[in-house]
Amino acid sequence: MNQHQFENFTASSLYCEKCQATMPVRERLLLVLPDREIFDYLCTGCASSVGQREVTAGEKLMAQDRVRRIR
Repeated sequence: MNQHQFENFTASSLYCEKCQATMPVRERLLLVLPDREIFDYLCTGCASSVGQREVTAGEKLMAQDRVRRIR
């Protein structure tokens, strides 16, 4: 099994305590730092924050390189 397919996960739905259900989420860029970017997951039902994800500069460069190779 190819491990590259498991390097980056992006959530499509998470549990929202306010809605008391698993809800679809959208990702919003929260903060850009020199070495990483922090994304916030927002519930599409009530717009509450339900989680965060950090992407390091190295992960971002590797993902861009993979896209270039595919083209």
